[in-house]
Amino acid sequence: MDDQTRIELEAAAFRTLREHLMEKRTDVQNIDMMNLAGFCRNCLSRWYQEAANARGIEMSKDEAREIFYGMTMDEWKANYQTDASPEKQADFKKSFAENVGEKG
Repeated sequence: MDDQTRIELEAAAFRTLREHLMEKRTDVQNIDMMNLAGFCRNCLSRWYQEAANARGIEMSKDEAREIFYGMTMDEWKANYQTDASPEKQADFKKSFAENVGEKG
């Protein structure tokens, strides 16, 4: 497989993941994703931002989140985010430290 085809397939997989998380599974909370998988929608948007910045494209965290979410974080939270239990919050602190750590 040539590099261009690989890049296109990776991009298609990313778009499908984004669509799945943003349109089909809005019921899945970021905190649950982080606790189970070690990453969430915010991580994906941060990786997008970091890729843009590495290529000289200035993009803030909020801009990347709005691109990834297709709406502002305030809109996402109002429409889809639910309160997390104290247990989930405690698990999140551990998962965040293990998976994001200093990059926060």
